[in-house]
Amino acid sequence: MSQSAAAPHPREVGADSATRPARLRMSRHAVGPLLMIGGILVVAGGALAFWLQGGRYVSVDDAYVRAAKEALSTDVSGIVEDVPVKDGEHVAKGQVLVRLVASHFKVAIAEAKAHLAQTALTLNAMRRDYARMLRDADAKAAQVRSDQANFDRYAKLVKSGGVTRAEYDDAKFKLAADQQAEAALRLQAEVQLAKLGGSLTAPMPSLPDYQAAAARVEQAELDYGDSVIRAPFAGVVTNVDATQPGMYLRAATAAFGLVSTEHVWVEADPKETELTWVKPGDPVTVTVDTYPGRTWKGVVESIAPNSGSEFSILPAQNTSGNWVKVVQRIPVRIRVDRKPGDPDLRAGMSVEADIDTGHVRHLSDLF
Repeated sequence: MSQSAAAPHPREVGADSATRPARLRMSRHAVGPLLMIGGILVVAGGALAFWLQGGRYVSVDDAYVRAAKEALSTDVSGIVEDVPVKDGEHVAKGQVLVRLVASHFKVAIAEAKAHLAQTALTLNAMRRDYARMLRDADAKAAQVRSDQANFDRYAKLVKSGGVTRAEYDDAKFKLAADQQAEAALRLQAEVQLAKLGGSLTAPMPSLPDYQAAAARVEQAELDYGDSVIRAPFAGVVTNVDATQPGMYLRAATAAFGLVSTEHVWVEADPKETELTWVKPGDPVTVTVDTYPGRTWKGVVESIAPNSGSEFSILPAQNTSGNWVKVVQRIPVRIRVDRKPGDPDLRAGMSVEADIDTGHVRHLSDLF
C-alpha cells in the first residue's frame, strides 16, 4: 500500500478536531455535579459514622482531686504545751499532733474522784440514818401505845371523878401529838429510803447520786484525753505554724489542718446534658494536669441527686419574667484506683476524666 493511500482525508481531520473540545466540555459539566454529590455523600457518611461511634464516652475537664480534710480542734481550752509535728509532715492515724498543759486536767480528775468517794460515804451514812429513823419511829410508836393506855384509863376514870377533866384532856392531846410525831418520823424515813433508790440493798453504782458523781469523774478524764489532739486518719498536716507552744487554744478553735492521703477521690461536674447514659459503676480514665502522660483507672462511685447550685447561698430564682435557661452541672464522684508507687494526688489538682458509658448509638435513634 502506498503512503498517499493511508493518509486521512483533510476534511476528516478537521471534523475530529472540531468535536474534541465539545466532548471535553460535556465531560467537565458531568464530572462537576458528580464530584459535588460525591463530596456531600462522603461528608454525610463520615458524619454519620462519627455520630454512630460517638456518645459512648463523656469527657469532663471540669474535675478536681478531692480528699478528706479536717480542721483539728479540741473540746477543751488550754495552753499549748507541745506541737511534735512540722508543716507538710506525713502522719499516721492516732499520732499525737498537739498537747495541752495537763496539770489542771489532772487536778479536775482528782477533785472528781474525791467527790465520788464523798458521795459513797454520804450514801452509806444515809443508809445508817434510815435505820436510826426507823428506831426513832418505833420508839415514838411505843410512846403512842403508852399514851393510848393512859388515855383509855382516864376515859374510864373521868366519868367516876377519879381524874379531872383537865387531866383527861391532857392525856388526849398528848396521844394525838405523839401519833403525829410518829407519822412524821416514818415519813422522813420513807423520804430517806426514796433517796437510796427505794432499797437498802441496792448496789451503790445504781444510785443516782453515785452515778452523777461517777459521771463527773468520767467527764474529767474525757477532758484530759481531749487535751491531746491525735490524727483521726493518715494524712499530711498543714498550717502547723499557726499553733505554737505557749499560746492559749480555745475549745472548738482550729489548731491546723489535716488532709488525708488515703481517702482521695475525683469530683467531676459534667453538664446535665452529658449525663444521659452515665451511671454508677461506669469505668473512668483519669488524667491529672500535674502528671502529663500518666493515667489512672477509676469508676463512677455516685451521682449527686442535685445540681451544684441547689445548695448555693443565693440559689437561682426562676420565677422572674427575665429568666434565662442555664445548663446545670451535676457533681459526679469518681473513685480512683491507686497503686503503690503512684505519685501523690493532692486536693485541688485539675483533672480530666473520660467516662465510658458503654452506650452504642443506632440509626433508630435518629427517628
